[in-house]
Amino acid sequence: MQTVATASRADQTRALSLSTIAFTACFAVWTIFSIIGVAIKAELGLNDTQFGLLVATPILTGSITRLFLGVWTEKYGGRLVFSSQMILTALATWALTLADSYIMYLVAALGIGLAGGSFIIGVAYVSRWYDAGHQGTALGIFGAGNVGAAVTKFVAPFVMVAYGWHGVAYVWAAGLAIIGVLFFLLAKDDPELVERRKTGAKAPSLAQQFAPLKNLQVWRFSLYYFFVFGAFVALALWMPHYLIDVYGIDVRFAGMAAASFSLSASLFRAYGGVLSDKFGARKVMYWTFGFSLLFLFMLSYPPTDYVIRGKDGAIAFSTEMGLWPFIATLFGLGFFMSLGKAAVFKHIPVYYPNHVGAVGGLVGMIGGLGGFVLPIGFGALLDLTGIYTSCFALLFALVAIALTWMHLSVRAMERAAHGEVLDQLPQLPEMQDVHHPERTAMPRVLEDWRPEDAQFWDEKGRAVARRNLWISIPALLLAFSVWMVWSVVVARLPAIGFDFTPGQLFWLAALPGLSGATLRIFYSFMVPIFGGRLWTTLSTASLLLPAMGIGYAVQNPETPYLIFLVLALLCGFGGGNFASSMANIGYFFPKAEKGNALALNAGLGNLGVSVMQFLVPIVITAGVFGALGGQPVTMSDGGQLWMQNAGFVWVPFIVAATVAAWLGMNDIADARASFADQAVIFSRKQNWLMCILYTGTFGSFIGYSAGFPLLTRLAFPDVNALNYVFLGPLVGALSRAGTGWISDKFGGGRVTFWTFALMIVATFGVITFLGLGSFIGFFACFMALFFLTGVGNASTFQMIPVIMGREVPRLMPHLGVEERKRQIAMESGAIVAFTSAIAAYGAFFIPKAYGTSIAMTGSAVGALWAFLIFYVICVVITWAVYTRPGGLLHDIEHGRAPQGAAAQPAQ
Repeated sequence: MQTVATASRADQTRALSLSTIAFTACFAVWTIFSIIGVAIKAELGLNDTQFGLLVATPILTGSITRLFLGVWTEKYGGRLVFSSQMILTALATWALTLADSYIMYLVAALGIGLAGGSFIIGVAYVSRWYDAGHQGTALGIFGAGNVGAAVTKFVAPFVMVAYGWHGVAYVWAAGLAIIGVLFFLLAKDDPELVERRKTGAKAPSLAQQFAPLKNLQVWRFSLYYFFVFGAFVALALWMPHYLIDVYGIDVRFAGMAAASFSLSASLFRAYGGVLSDKFGARKVMYWTFGFSLLFLFMLSYPPTDYVIRGKDGAIAFSTEMGLWPFIATLFGLGFFMSLGKAAVFKHIPVYYPNHVGAVGGLVGMIGGLGGFVLPIGFGALLDLTGIYTSCFALLFALVAIALTWMHLSVRAMERAAHGEVLDQLPQLPEMQDVHHPERTAMPRVLEDWRPEDAQFWDEKGRAVARRNLWISIPALLLAFSVWMVWSVVVARLPAIGFDFTPGQLFWLAALPGLSGATLRIFYSFMVPIFGGRLWTTLSTASLLLPAMGIGYAVQNPETPYLIFLVLALLCGFGGGNFASSMANIGYFFPKAEKGNALALNAGLGNLGVSVMQFLVPIVITAGVFGALGGQPVTMSDGGQLWMQNAGFVWVPFIVAATVAAWLGMNDIADARASFADQAVIFSRKQNWLMCILYTGTFGSFIGYSAGFPLLTRLAFPDVNALNYVFLGPLVGALSRAGTGWISDKFGGGRVTFWTFALMIVATFGVITFLGLGSFIGFFACFMALFFLTGVGNASTFQMIPVIMGREVPRLMPHLGVEERKRQIAMESGAIVAFTSAIAAYGAFFIPKAYGTSIAMTGSAVGALWAFLIFYVICVVITWAVYTRPGGLLHDIEHGRAPQGAAAQPAQ
C-alpha cells in the first residue's frame, strides 16, 4: 500500500485526475445504448425482452472482464492496461455502425462492454497512490466518473436528433480513442509497479491474487454492490425507455430526466467516500438500504383505481405518481445508491491491500452483472405482468434481502463481542473474520489430511471423504442433466411451432458440447486454486442460468434462434463441472479406494444424461409447476406440451445441491497448486496420448448421448425414439460405475485395447443395420457401443496414475520420496481433468458430424465411418505405446512388477 511519503501530491493528483476523466469517458460509452438503443429498437422492431437483452449485453462483458482486468492491472500496471482497454473499446464502438442485423448489434455490443471494465482498472491504479486514510475519498472521487452515464443522457439525444444514432457512435468512439492515447502519454506507472521493476520482484501469481475470494464476506460485499451499482446501471439503461412509454415524453426530455438520476447516483459518490471515512461504512450502508427501501416502495406502487362502498354510494379515487414526483424520488434513490457504492469500496484496499485487483474485480464483476441481469429481468417482468412498475418491485425485494443479510451478520458479530471488545470491532463488524488481509482462512478447510494413514482413515478420513463424495455425485448428475438437456429438447421443438432446419437443430444439440469441453480446460485447474468446496458450490449454482433460461425461451415460438444458441452455450456450464469434480474427489481417497470412488463419482454423474432423457419426456406432458410454470403449448396434432418443464424441473434440485455443497463439503489445505505448477502436464507426451484415448471412450459416450435422440428420430421417423434413447446413457453410465474392477484385475491398458477393438465391431454393426433399415439391429449395436464406452472410460482413467507413477520418477529423478508422491498425485489429477476436457469435445463433434454428413450425403453413415477409423487409430496407439511387449504398461499388467508400487493416486 502506498503512502504520501512514497508519492508526491502532484503525482497523486495527476493519477486521480486522469483516471477519473478516463473512467467518465468509458462510462459514457458503456451506457450508449440507453439512448441510441431507443432508435435501434424502433428500427428493428424489437420487443421489450429483446431490447432489454440489447442494452444489457455490454454490461455482461464489462462485468466479466473486470475480474481479469483487475488482475492484469496489478501485474502490468494501470497505465498500459487502461490505455489498451480504451482504444479497443473505441474500435468496437465504431464497428457498431457497420452492423446490419440484430445479431450483429449484439456482437458489437459485446465489444463495447469492455468500457465497463475500466472501473476496476482505475480502482487498482488509484489505490496504489494513496494511503489508507485517504483512499475512501480518492476512490469516491474516481467513482464519480459514473457521471459519464449522465453525459450520455444529456448530450447524446441532441447529437442523435442532429446526426442520427450513427453520429453518436462516431463521436463517442473518437473521443474515447483520443483519451486512451492521452492517458498513455500523460499517466505514470504507479509506485508499486516501479518498485517491483527495480527490485526484479515477480508479480503475484493468480493463486495468490484470487486467494481472498474464498471468504464469504467478499461475496456478501458483492451482493451489496449488485444493488448499489448493478441496479444503478440497469436503471440508467432502462429509464429513457420507461419514461417515454409511461409518461409519453420525447427522447430528449426522457434523456434529461433520466440523467438527473445518473447525476445523483454518480456525483455524490465522492461525498459517500467522505462520509465513510468520517462515520464508518456500516452506517452509510444502513442509510443506503433503509432509504432505498422507502423510495422503491413508492416507485413500485402501480397506478391504481379504488372504489369504496360508502353509505351514500360508491366513492372512487385513484393513485398515480406524476412525472415530477417520479423524477424527484428517483433522484433521491440515486443519491443514496451513490453513497452505498463508495461505502462498499471503502474497505477493499484497507482489508486487502495486496489483492485490490482480484477482490475489487470480483465485487465489481458481480455488481456489473446486476446491470446485465436486471434489465433482462425488467423486460421479462414487463412482458409477463404488463405492469411498468414491476422493475422497482424487483429492486425492492433485492434490497430487502441485502439489508436483512447485512443486519443479521452485524447482530451476530455484536452478540459475540462484549465490553471493550465491542468498541474495538472494525467499521463493518461482519468483516471481522477477514480483518487480517494476509490470512486466507476459510471455513471447513482440512489442514491435516492423511488418507494413506490407516488409523487416520479409519477414525476420521473415511467418513469425511464419503460425505464429500455423496454430495459431489448428485451435483455432478445434475450438471450432466443440464449439459445434455438439449438432446431431448431439440427433438420436440418442431412439434411446438419452432421452424428450425435440421442443421439448426443439430447445432443446438452440439453447442453445449463445444462450450462444455472448452470450459473443462479452465475448470481442470480451478480446484487447486479456489478449493473444491467453493468451486463446487459456484459451478453447481451456475446451472440455474441455462435451466431457467430454457424454461422461459421455449414458451414463445417467436423466441429468436440466437437466444437458443446462447442458452445452448450456457448449458456448457454443466459439462465443465466434470473436470473439477473428478479432480476434487480424487484428493480425498487413498489409492486403495481411489479407483472405486472416481468410478462412482463419474459413473453415477454420467447417469444424469439417462435421468434427463427419461425424466424430461415425462414432465413435459404435465403442468408440474401449476400457474408458476406457465401455460402449455398446443402441438400441431392438438396435444399439449409443457416444454418449459425441461428446464424448470432441475431448478429446485440445483438449489438443494448448491446449499449441500456449501454446507457439507470440505477443502484440503494440501491440495493447493498454482496453474504454473500444473502446467507441467502440457510438456508430458503421455498427457496428449491419453487425451486421444479418452476422447475415443468418453468423447464417444457423451457425443452419442447428445446426438442419439435426434439421429434415431431422423433415421427411424416411425419409432417413438424418446421412449428408448435414455437406455444408451444409462447403460454407459452403469457400465463405467460397475466395471472398474476389470481394469484393476487385468490392467487398464489391456482392457482399453480390447474395448476399442470391440467398438470397431459395434460401429460396423450400426452402419450395417442403418443401411438395412433395421431399428432393432441399429439399437442393439448402439447399446453395445454405450456399454463399451463405459468400460473404456473406467480403464483409461485407471491407466493415468499408473503411467505417471512410472514417468515422474524417470523425468524428475531429483525429487525426494514425499515430493515425488505429491508430484505424481498433482500431475495425475491435472491429466485426469485435462483429458476429460479434451474428450468432452465429442459432445460437439459427433452431433455436428451427423448433421454435416446428412447435409452432404443424406445419411449419417459417413460420420460413422469416420468414427470407426478413429477407433482403429486408438487401438494402434494403445498397443504400440502401452500393451505390446516392452510397452509402458506391459510388465506391470503381466505381473512382472507390483502394480501398487508404480501406481500412485489419481487426483
